[in-house]
Amino acid sequence: MNEIILMSDPRVAAVPVAECGERLVDVRAGGSLLVDSRKQDPAGAFALLREGVLDRLLAAQRALPAGTRLLFVEGYRPPSLQRRYFEEYAAALRAEHPGWSPERVHTAASRYVSPPGIAPHSAGAAVDLTLADAGGRELDLGTRMNASPEESGGACYTDAPGITAAARARRGILGAALSAAGLVNYPTEWWHWSYGDRYWALATGAASAPYGPHGAA
Repeated sequence: MNEIILMSDPRVAAVPVAECGERLVDVRAGGSLLVDSRKQDPAGAFALLREGVLDRLLAAQRALPAGTRLLFVEGYRPPSLQRRYFEEYAAALRAEHPGWSPERVHTAASRYVSPPGIAPHSAGAAVDLTLADAGGRELDLGTRMNASPEESGGACYTDAPGITAAARARRGILGAALSAAGLVNYPTEWWHWSYGDRYWALATGAASAPYGPHGAA
């Protein structure tokens, strides 16, 4: 896709789901990935992903230059938590822009948090991640992870101008490895990549998404 299609776009919701039933697995098992604790929850849901997504992350890690590692931050997000994140961000936008219509608020919110019904994280299909050096130190990719468009002045967009050459090069390294492994990026968030969800299906031309929402709403 050359244009930026937001998660709120009706074309995303229109993609059918053909749930394959693949299990969620804990990315911490085996110790192959470097896992950050900033999004850790008591149940450990943050560290879960569909097995096929984890396999592709491990393939991407093997493709990285020497001295560089993936730093995993968040995977699965229960639908109830996704709904809370979306509603909180939408409420903040309404407060900041009282003249906006509900439709405009919904669209703007989807730049940063996926609408609950189609959220890739709630399908176990999406991962928020970045790069670290061989010692496990997080590298600079231009903004902090999870920086909103407002906070970052738009620098959270994957192809945003105005970031340093080093940060742009690192985004390129991350993107090349993940794209080669079959994941797609949400272009308003350089750190968000997914496989098997509706957004991935639309981006790749797949007839359906093998991963749908997982768990109770």
